[in-house]
Amino acid sequence: MLSQPVAADTWFVQGLSEMGSAANQNFISNAGFVITPAGVLVIDALGSPPLADRLLALIREKTSLPLRYVVVTHCHADHIYGLQSLKAAGARIIAHAGCRDYLASETARLRLQASREELFPWINEHTHLVEPDQWLGNGGRDDDLVIDLGDRRFRVRHAGPAHTREDLMVHDERTGVLFAGDIVFRGRIPFVGQADGRRWIEALDRMLELNPRVLVPGHGPLSLHPADDLALTRDYLSYLRQTMGTAARNLEPFDEAYARTDWSRFSALPLFAAANRMNAYNTYLQMEHEAP
Repeated sequence: MLSQPVAADTWFVQGLSEMGSAANQNFISNAGFVITPAGVLVIDALGSPPLADRLLALIREKTSLPLRYVVVTHCHADHIYGLQSLKAAGARIIAHAGCRDYLASETARLRLQASREELFPWINEHTHLVEPDQWLGNGGRDDDLVIDLGDRRFRVRHAGPAHTREDLMVHDERTGVLFAGDIVFRGRIPFVGQADGRRWIEALDRMLELNPRVLVPGHGPLSLHPADDLALTRDYLSYLRQTMGTAARNLEPFDEAYARTDWSRFSALPLFAAANRMNAYNTYLQMEHEAP
């Protein structure tokens, strides 16, 4: 793991374009940190406690100032399983209230149980889910937060429901850096899951309105041309909705629709084989409900 410079006093680490496994320690997502005179802000916690320990070691190579905050962009396992290490280091955890039901759910418990088997020893019996210290968006209020830390002002904005209902992004007003979380997958196929594709596209448009100078995606390399690089995620989601929407409106069986669709624009991207059919199927089901 290496820290890559983003802007003044700002770094990120880039996960691998792979599915999580014991071989890669579940290092498949990005995380970032900003050092201010009053302490450190961290964005996301990576996919296991040992990975978060390595992230903390990178921070400690640059500063002895305390960890003040960790902003969780969303509650998928590859972004939150490292939280316990950062919490133990003194950080205050901030997340959107949309995470609350998931963290208390049987789904989260079973996912962690499976991860303890599939990702051992990096995820083990000592790995646990961490309850955030501060929730945004309680009852539809306080969806955004301003963090004044040292000489920096960070705007934490609710961007969901998009990739997830709880998506947060972090904008550093001084440098123009935008930490986008999984609203942006750069250079690989996104994981759509149960996402609302229409609102995800709207979230990308809102992100463009911020006119970021630099964008750190949830997966993939740093973007110095955010407007251009947002296009891949946006175009992929739009294509899913167009092709699967047509099939749903025409009552065409999914298998037939998937087989006839031209995927050539995206098929060479990392994780296409692993994720695309599932993405298309979930979009097809969603478009069935949207179809008139």
